[in-house]
Amino acid sequence: MRACVLAALAHGTLASAADRGDLTALSLEQLMEMNVHSVSGASKYEQRVTQAPSSISIVTAEDIRRSGHNNLADVLRGVRGLYVTDDRNYTYLGVRGFLRPGDYSTRVLVLIDGHRLNDNVYDFGSVGRESMIDVELIDRVEIIRGPSSSIYGSSAFLGVVNVITKRGRGIDGGEAAVEMASYDTQKVRATYGKTFNSGLDWLVSATHYSSAGMDFYYPEFDQRISDNPRAANNGFATGLDDEEAAKFFTSVRYGDFSASLFLSDRHKQVPTASFETVFADPRARTDDARGYLELSYERALNERAGLRVRASYDSYEYEGEFPYDYALLGDADYQALFIDEMAGEWLSSEVLLTSRPSDRYTLVIGGEYRHHLREFQASYDDVDPRVWYLYQDETSGVGGAFAQAEARLRDDFSLTAGLRYDHYGETFGGTTNPRFAAIYNPSRNSAIKALYGEAFRAPNPYERYYYPHQAERPPLRPETIETYELAYEHYFNSTYRLSLSAYSYHIDGLITQAATEDADPYYDNIDHARARGVEIEMEASYRNGTVLQGSWAVQRATDVATDLELSNSPRHLGKFSASAPILGSNVFAKLDLQYHSDSLTLSRSRSPAFWLANFSLSTHDLWSKVELTAGVYNLLDEQRWFPSAEEHVQPRLQQEGRTYGGKIVVRF
Repeated sequence: MRACVLAALAHGTLASAADRGDLTALSLEQLMEMNVHSVSGASKYEQRVTQAPSSISIVTAEDIRRSGHNNLADVLRGVRGLYVTDDRNYTYLGVRGFLRPGDYSTRVLVLIDGHRLNDNVYDFGSVGRESMIDVELIDRVEIIRGPSSSIYGSSAFLGVVNVITKRGRGIDGGEAAVEMASYDTQKVRATYGKTFNSGLDWLVSATHYSSAGMDFYYPEFDQRISDNPRAANNGFATGLDDEEAAKFFTSVRYGDFSASLFLSDRHKQVPTASFETVFADPRARTDDARGYLELSYERALNERAGLRVRASYDSYEYEGEFPYDYALLGDADYQALFIDEMAGEWLSSEVLLTSRPSDRYTLVIGGEYRHHLREFQASYDDVDPRVWYLYQDETSGVGGAFAQAEARLRDDFSLTAGLRYDHYGETFGGTTNPRFAAIYNPSRNSAIKALYGEAFRAPNPYERYYYPHQAERPPLRPETIETYELAYEHYFNSTYRLSLSAYSYHIDGLITQAATEDADPYYDNIDHARARGVEIEMEASYRNGTVLQGSWAVQRATDVATDLELSNSPRHLGKFSASAPILGSNVFAKLDLQYHSDSLTLSRSRSPAFWLANFSLSTHDLWSKVELTAGVYNLLDEQRWFPSAEEHVQPRLQQEGRTYGGKIVVRF
């Protein structure tokens, strides 16, 4: 299996090398020996990781299978410099010490096969079950660190996560999978994929997931020890963490044409009594429905130029139901179910031209336009007559043009420069963001990268319109970031790989929630942040299938005005894993160890450090048609907490203890 993965990666890299005329320097056998990955999301064309103008991690389908991961959040949790938090409603991704409590991962761009997943109202970069694709359909995940607004525009702020899906030929038949885990968790999946003699490649998959979730005790809601007027039920939230999700994905490729359809529907109970809701009320829940349809056309114009055209329709609908007893809040003397609604619809189009006028130059020129058909938000108390707080229905558009040039000035030295201009119409006008990279390759299997980039995040409709007093404030402007990074990557033949990077970034004009003298909330560009950090990673891959990985990230992110450490910003993140064949080569055992240092909460208390240990077993070709996976997660039953957001009374939120899971996949 490992040889097949290496061959596929080498083939992609070889094609890229052929386009640049590098075949004399890199043969297929050499690429396989070096195990050099390729990446498509860094520059919107396939290139070697050692030539890409970013610090990059690749997680393959084989890595995911051996770990028994259940969703993308689990995958990203094991990647150097990244951390994932969960407030028992949504899942959030932190990058290099930055994840504001309550932020919907708006500063990370999430892509599926290059398709933007961040929505047009909240700008939510989902990595959990709320809208993310099934992990069993993932061919690889590209984690591209640093600003990428020079080719992607808004939200490519701290990094880009590009999920590359499998093709039908990667399934080559049908699959049925059943998974069971702790907390009465169940998941069933049916998948079919095939490449037909006509050349048509088709993949289709459907999944259903359900879980009863955890039971919680919150002392902040225990009326025996708390004076909180909403305290009830002795602080116990029992049977209030239910989750149910359904996914559907299909893709078709034929010749130069391809199409993909993605649908996701998810329902989640909220046990934390967030936003001052009634504690331990089973009616508190959120519903999310996400989908898109994309059509694309890609062809080679000649031996040195290629054209790609994309067009897509996206939608995202959200509804939150929150029970309120206003008498407990010192307000009106009535109870109501507060309804929060959002509906977003948008059309996207992109034209991309890739040209290699000579063996040493690669030029990418493109344009993108998104027309937001609907940016709807509403909130009201569901009583008779209704009490309305918000009704906003807008349309807007954003266009961008970008170009990037890679010049190999010598066999061992290249420069990359990129620039993109985005225009947001009447919102705030235009913004221009550059990227520069100088890459020195002392040998064909190593790289020293000096990187600089700027990026922006546009204020989204939620921040611009949700609170009534926002209209009285000056218009919000984009957040901006400036990043410097020095990276070193080296592949020691087929066995060892080393990655080392040091970075510094400065964020200006952070959009932050503030309050008037009457405690009415609004958003403003009032914060600035800076961070410095170092990351090191080593990997050893042996011919018998054993893989050892270890990484450590040290960072310090602070507020510029006060020099105080940012909340929810761990100083240290350690990741260690060992995967090896046992019982011959048909069963693999994997042990993951992850360290997350303590971090500040919004109340300036500390959320304690913890170690997370996971152990899994998986079969590989033990039986021709059946594959088994079993695992124990949080093996040491470590107490884990994450800092909460402003909508919570609790300063920290508890996570799962030790859990068990198993999966069976039958192929036919």
